[in-house]
Amino acid sequence: MSVELVTLGCRLNTAESEAMREQARAAGLDDVVIVNTCAVTAEAVRQARQTIRRTRRDRPGARIVVTGCAAQVEPEKFAEMAEVDLVLGNDAKLEASSWSALADFGIAETEKVRVNDIFSVRETASHMVAGFEERTRAFVQVQNGCDHRCTFCIIPHGRGNSRSVPAGAVVEQIARLVDRGYREVVLTGVDITSWGGDLPGSPKLGRLVGSLLARVPGLERLRISSIDSVEADPELIDLVASESRLMPHLHLSLQSGADLILKRMKRRHSRDDAVRFCADLRSRRPDIVFGADLIAGFPTETEEMFDDTVRLIADCGLTFTHVFPFSARPGTPAARMPRLEKSVVKERAARLRAVGEAATIAHLEARIGAVERVLIEKEDVGHTEQFVPIRVASRGGSNLPPGDVVAARVVGRDGLNLRAEALTETASEATR
Repeated sequence: MSVELVTLGCRLNTAESEAMREQARAAGLDDVVIVNTCAVTAEAVRQARQTIRRTRRDRPGARIVVTGCAAQVEPEKFAEMAEVDLVLGNDAKLEASSWSALADFGIAETEKVRVNDIFSVRETASHMVAGFEERTRAFVQVQNGCDHRCTFCIIPHGRGNSRSVPAGAVVEQIARLVDRGYREVVLTGVDITSWGGDLPGSPKLGRLVGSLLARVPGLERLRISSIDSVEADPELIDLVASESRLMPHLHLSLQSGADLILKRMKRRHSRDDAVRFCADLRSRRPDIVFGADLIAGFPTETEEMFDDTVRLIADCGLTFTHVFPFSARPGTPAARMPRLEKSVVKERAARLRAVGEAATIAHLEARIGAVERVLIEKEDVGHTEQFVPIRVASRGGSNLPPGDVVAARVVGRDGLNLRAEALTETASEATR
């Protein structure tokens, strides 16, 4: 077997895994499993260790390289694992020389831990990805790192300070992906709305998005990963409101609906800022839907403060929620704050998830009877423009080709997924 990637965590990790796959293969590595880890919560680190142990059981003869944020933040913890052959830092994993060196000298002949000071890194994403295996949408990294220091977040220690990919390099990569047949691209980063702050002239994300849409006319669908709404610049908001090729779905980093908790988190927005952002954008583009990251049980959170977060789902009109029970990450200020009982945190997270799921179901029910344009990914399953998972039955009974965009009428709901019947077999047929 050749190079296998196991990717945990965010969309940025997905993009970086493809770069590593290409570089490791180009270097001639064989029988290697690369585990790209996440460090956002203690549970994510636990799952990474569990995945490594399972990988060793399944691939007893393979060499295991562990990288990603958890490896960057806690390299010694992974180096102590007998299953691990090499721990590689977040900057080194994207350098072709790292993989060629392993091919030249062998993993066993290198030091087990190769992790540098991530805050010394000044550039990002010089790598270009030719495509994404078994995927119909491509993830393109435009930014890495974060200059903010939210009190609960360990990610800057895994990613370093904010670094932007120059617009020309982003346009070049996306044009190449479109030429290879990709119909949808997702822009990814750690703090994507900070893009451009370290580039000449300090351009904003809106300028990058506008340039992409103008210079790559063949790009049919563009998505933006999680954003900080308070940092969204006017040009970006205008484009989201008016450009049909920008998909009507934004995921927001909100975290809490209580102003005092937001201050203790060292967030840069207030509750009113979040509600106003969603209302203003929805008034300009009624079909847009919002998802959000929310934390339950942050230190000092009272029941009243938690209720503010629960009500935020309705007040912002959130359709999707990603709920995290508070996880104390060593080295962060929040880890030193007075914590709630674990049972309280767990119970609040469950309540918040239930309210979020009810909001999702209400949205799905409202879509029954609507016609959606669906990007087929595999086995007749895809996503709508609002990023709802959907299964589409073809008109002729045969499987719909992955990569096609089809028009489909929603006929029902299965759990948190929609069911639909194709009105056309292909996107080209839909436009005749």
